[in-house]
Amino acid sequence: MQDSAFTFQDGLISGLSEGQLRHPRFIRMSRGICAVQPAELDLASRVRPFTRVIDSSAASHDTAARLWDFPEPVRHRFDRRIHISRPSGGARMQRPGVMGHRSGLLPEEVVYVDGICVTTRTRTWLDLAETLDLDDLVVIADYLVRIPRPAFEGRAEPYATQKELQGMLRRHPGKRGLRKAREALSLARVGADSPPETRLRLAMARAGLPEPAVNQPIRNEDGDILHRPDLSLPEYRIAIEYDGEGHGDSGQIARDIEREERARAADWDEVRISKRHMANGARRAVEKISVALRARGWRQEDAA
Repeated sequence: MQDSAFTFQDGLISGLSEGQLRHPRFIRMSRGICAVQPAELDLASRVRPFTRVIDSSAASHDTAARLWDFPEPVRHRFDRRIHISRPSGGARMQRPGVMGHRSGLLPEEVVYVDGICVTTRTRTWLDLAETLDLDDLVVIADYLVRIPRPAFEGRAEPYATQKELQGMLRRHPGKRGLRKAREALSLARVGADSPPETRLRLAMARAGLPEPAVNQPIRNEDGDILHRPDLSLPEYRIAIEYDGEGHGDSGQIARDIEREERARAADWDEVRISKRHMANGARRAVEKISVALRARGWRQEDAA
């Protein structure tokens, strides 16, 4: 227990006496919760005792999102307070630094991870609909339904399917944020590899541009795959690539140039977007894509 917070009861079970637990070396984090050096504890260590100190308590909402490593919202970061949900019939946890919730949690909507009772990824996503902006909710939905690359991520299945998210919505009619969650799910797409890709796709839709395909392959005349752009507009032969921080590496720069040359040889135009294009609702990115579309014969009235 030297590197973790723990409940007073767990300390007794481990063999510590009440006198030892009241020694100054143990710092009281909350009622019935102790720690040796709370400032150095990671999130899981700080949250764990709050799910044990009172029965039927689960880490939820923003805290569960952080434990599951969901993409961080852009405008408002996840709340750093500890969010704890209890069944609808129980009292909300009321402690300093804790945001208590009463939720209609079903048994299959909580799991234990490293000794922490936490809401599942799909239930956490639905709970976040209470406070997150629509785009942030779509970003997380895309993150959940994305099909991973086993060689790089050590998993072959997505964290959730669109059908599973739909099932979560059906189980909680009337829940706060449900309408926003339904809209977010309707906007989710399988394939986005990063939050900027999702945000760019949403910005294009709001600007009236054609909906892009997500990570669909570009092929040459022989049917060979040249590469899979982040987003693409096949009808207009436009590939859209988001260049993240890793694209400043000299080796990556060379690969990006080769990729663009292959696309041009196949009569595709490549539009490269960076972080600076994503400010102000991706306004500059949308303008750049619009220019490429018009050069390929698209007109705004075509979208009407």
